[in-house]
Amino acid sequence: MTDVPTLTLNDGNTIPQLGFGVFQIDPAETAKAVSTALEVGYRHIDTAEMYQNEKGVGEGLRASGLDRGAVFVTSKLNNGFHRPDDARKAFDETLSALGFDYVDLFLIHWPLPTLYDGDFVSTWKVLEEVKADGRARSVGVSNFQVAHLDRLAAETGTVPAVNQIEAHPYFPNDVVRAYDRAHGIATEAWSPIAQGGVLDDPVIGKIAEKVGRTPAQVTLRWHIERGDIVFPKSTTPSRIAENFALFDFSLDADDVAAITALDKGEPGRTGPNPDQFAYLPD
Repeated sequence: MTDVPTLTLNDGNTIPQLGFGVFQIDPAETAKAVSTALEVGYRHIDTAEMYQNEKGVGEGLRASGLDRGAVFVTSKLNNGFHRPDDARKAFDETLSALGFDYVDLFLIHWPLPTLYDGDFVSTWKVLEEVKADGRARSVGVSNFQVAHLDRLAAETGTVPAVNQIEAHPYFPNDVVRAYDRAHGIATEAWSPIAQGGVLDDPVIGKIAEKVGRTPAQVTLRWHIERGDIVFPKSTTPSRIAENFALFDFSLDADDVAAITALDKGEPGRTGPNPDQFAYLPD
């Protein structure tokens, strides 16, 4: 089995640099997809309360026969539960759905600065609580911009271990990545292939032809070379395996630079801008 590199977080815990994402995987298909990913060799699974498939993640892990401690599992707080008492209850429900007594990483899914009177700090303090009692080994944030991270630094005593943000060749998000790096925060990249949008790019296609890999593999390897943590998702067994085959080739510095130069700035986003995003589930 391929050895996936691990990164050391600012709290001393380690995380596999490549994981398996379950965003938009039907809850009924999640356990099978997770089992397949674990069989291929993934040891890092990324889910969220809003994906409604945490139960399937737990079922897939148990079906694999692997020890709980062998797999790094992340979940994220539902946008509807930012108030502290709601966040505490939601975290309890995450553990119940997964069937675990702890998660390796728990994140605030979105900062929601236009909701809850702009108060994501009290939400963050709940994550500090669940880290302190050991039910979350590490805690972090998702979709936090520089101003949001600065506010946490000013008003709390804990630096997030991770910031999970949209990042891909058309939107490298390098301002936030640079902040994360300067402050010891690991960057995780969601939408790593821009929801498939970069796969027909001629620059990536040319590099893929040169190294004898698919455009998806080249793009994911670009993330790895840049130090991002990445977790592609698929329910197709062959694609799950293809996305794992990233560690027996590399890109040279010119290839990495050429892909990075595809940056389209803000128009390159595939998802919402965190400064405006205000979605609450029904």
